[in-house]
Amino acid sequence: MSGRNIFEKYKKIILLLIFISKFIPKIIFDLVWNLTSIFENKFVILIRYLYLKKYAGECGDNIYIGKYVILKNIQDLQLGSNISIHAFCYLDSFGCIKIGDNVSIANHTSIISFNHTFEDKSLPIKYNLVEKGKINIEQDVWIGSGVRILPDVTIKSRSIVAAGAVVVKDVLVGMIVGGVPAKTIKEI
Repeated sequence: MSGRNIFEKYKKIILLLIFISKFIPKIIFDLVWNLTSIFENKFVILIRYLYLKKYAGECGDNIYIGKYVILKNIQDLQLGSNISIHAFCYLDSFGCIKIGDNVSIANHTSIISFNHTFEDKSLPIKYNLVEKGKINIEQDVWIGSGVRILPDVTIKSRSIVAAGAVVVKDVLVGMIVGGVPAKTIKEI
């Protein structure tokens, strides 16, 4: 049975749990997230979904978050429905990350929505200002393993980003991109 079917089958129970989770303090939710980060069973996936519903900027239905996924600045993370983010991914939404419906993000992918600057030469680079940059991943996108997506990028609908690619500019509708930096390989 697919995740969508399971979600629909138990939707009333899930809605009740979403309501109940509003009363759980963040410190408890954070502790549970961290303690269960090594697991991927259905109960843990439900806990992660409840966490997203409570703390993400926006969150649709049927979201799968794999083990060891790190989500920073979650309040600026906007998620559609039917999304899977697989093991060992890292998303920092400091500049805002928006992910549309029916998106699959394979393991070990990093999505970072900011850049360090280096203009102030009196400071080490790590202490210079940070510039925010929005990332928009539209619907029906497949992101392969080990991809890096950097700020100020839109990945248009029905696109594929090949494993290991580094995306530094927009990806057009219906394209397969790959490489470092990512370039168009072919049209779907």
